[in-house]
Amino acid sequence: MRAEDLDIDTLLLADAEVGALRFAGHRAVIVDAVALGTLRRELMTALGPAGARALLGRFGQVQGWRAAEAMRGRFEWDSELAIRDAGGRAAILQGMLRLLPGTGPMTPEGATVGDSYEAEQHLLHCGQSEEPVCWTLAGFASGYLSCVEQREIVVIEDRCVARGDATCRFMARPREAWGDSLESPSREGARAPAEAWETQSPAMLRALELARRAAAVDSNVLVLGESGAGKDRLARFIHARSSRARAPFLALHCGAIAEPLLESELFGHARGAFTGATRDRVGMLEAAGRGTLFLDEVGEMSPAMQVKLLRALQQRELRRVGENHARPIHARVIAATHRDLAAAVETGSFRRDLYYRLRVIELRLPSLAARREDILPLARALLADACGRAGRDKMSLGTAAEERLLHHAWPGNVRELENAMERAAALAAGPVVAASDLPDDIGPPPPQSRGGSLQQLERAAIAAALERHGGHQQRAAAELGISPSTLYRRLRRGG
Repeated sequence: MRAEDLDIDTLLLADAEVGALRFAGHRAVIVDAVALGTLRRELMTALGPAGARALLGRFGQVQGWRAAEAMRGRFEWDSELAIRDAGGRAAILQGMLRLLPGTGPMTPEGATVGDSYEAEQHLLHCGQSEEPVCWTLAGFASGYLSCVEQREIVVIEDRCVARGDATCRFMARPREAWGDSLESPSREGARAPAEAWETQSPAMLRALELARRAAAVDSNVLVLGESGAGKDRLARFIHARSSRARAPFLALHCGAIAEPLLESELFGHARGAFTGATRDRVGMLEAAGRGTLFLDEVGEMSPAMQVKLLRALQQRELRRVGENHARPIHARVIAATHRDLAAAVETGSFRRDLYYRLRVIELRLPSLAARREDILPLARALLADACGRAGRDKMSLGTAAEERLLHHAWPGNVRELENAMERAAALAAGPVVAASDLPDDIGPPPPQSRGGSLQQLERAAIAAALERHGGHQQRAAAELGISPSTLYRRLRRGG
C-alpha cells in the first residue's frame, strides 16, 4: 500500500450503536479547533509558554506514536518510505494541516506546511509570536517517525505562519544529529542571532533604541533604509514589544501588487464589486484588527492609492470596494521604503500630507556598508543558522573569506550577506569556509589601471557607486563621501 492510497473512508469508522469513532482502529473524538485554541491559551496562562510548549509537544508525541503503531498494524506497505509518508497523510486526513507535495520532514528541505491549525489558533487566541508555535504538530511528527524508525527522531519547526512566515516548515533528524541546538528549549525554531539585532554599530544601536521607544506608543512609524537592510524585521521588532503584540502582524508589499488588486488587498471588497468577486473579502487594514499593518515599499504607491490611504488614516475608517458603509480601523500602521520620500514630496510624486501622516516617528536603518563592525559577527551568526538548516556541522570563516566579506560594498545589505552564507554552508567542502565558497561578485572592486588620469579614476569610481546603488545619486554620494550637489556637478561635466 502507498501513502496516497489512504483516504478518510479507509481510516474512519463510526459505530453509532456504542457512540464511538475509530480512526485507524483506535478510538478517537472530534474536537473543535477553537476549543483546542482556548485550551492552548489557558495552558500558556497557567504554565507559561515553556510549560505549555512542553505539555502540548508531549501530547502530540504520544498521538504520533500511536498513529504509527496503527498504520504498521493495520496495513501492508509497499516500503518503509511508504509507511513513513503515511504519517503526513494521516495528519492531513485529521484536518491538522496541508502538506505541500514533494516535501517531507526527513528530506534536506524539510516539510513545508500550510493551513496549520495550531498556527491559526495561536494567532486567534494568543496573537503574533516571535518563535514557531506548532508544538503539537512537531510532537506528532517526532512520535510518528520515532516509532517508524525505531530510534529517537526529533522534529523542529523553523518557520511558522504564527511568526509571520509564509508557511510552516518542519525538519526531522536523529537526536544526536541536532547537537547543541537542542540544549535550549527556545532554540527550536529560534531566529538567527543576526535577526535578534546583535550589533556593535552606534548607528544601529541608535535605531534600535528609537524602535524600543516607538514600541511604547501607538504612533505611526516610517522606516527608511536600503533594500535588504532589515526594514521588515525592524517593524516586527516594534510590534513584538508593543501593547499590540498579541494581535496580528500583517505585511503588505505595496510595489508587488497591481493597483486594482492593491486596493482590494488593502481595503477588502464586497461580493460582486468586480468580475471574479464571488464573496466578501476582508482587507488587510481590517484584518489586522488591533495589531499592526506593515506597508512595505509604500513609496511605490500610485497617487490615486495615496489619496485613498490618506483618507483611511485620517478618518480611521475604511470602505471596502463596492460598499457604501464605513468600517472602523483599529490597526497601527508601520510603513517602510527604500526611496527618499522627502525628495519625492518635493518632486510631487508622493503626497506631502500622507508623508507627514506616516512619518510621526521616523527611523533610519543604516546600510551594512555603513556598519562594517557588524559584518563578521553577522556573517558568523548567519553561517551558523544556515548550517543548522542544511544539516551540516558548524563551520567557521577562513581568513581569506573574511577579507572578501570586509571589503565588499554590500549593495544588497543583510539579505545579500544571508544569501552568501547560505551558499557557503551548502558548498563548503570542509569545516572552514574558503573565499572560493563565496559568490564570485563578493569582494573588493577590481583594481584600477595605474595608467588612468585622476579624472578617469574619479569617473570610474562614480560609475561604480551609481551601479551599486541602482542609479540612486544620494546614496552613491554618501558612499563616495561627497554631497549630492557635488556629485551632480561632476556628472554634468562628464566626470
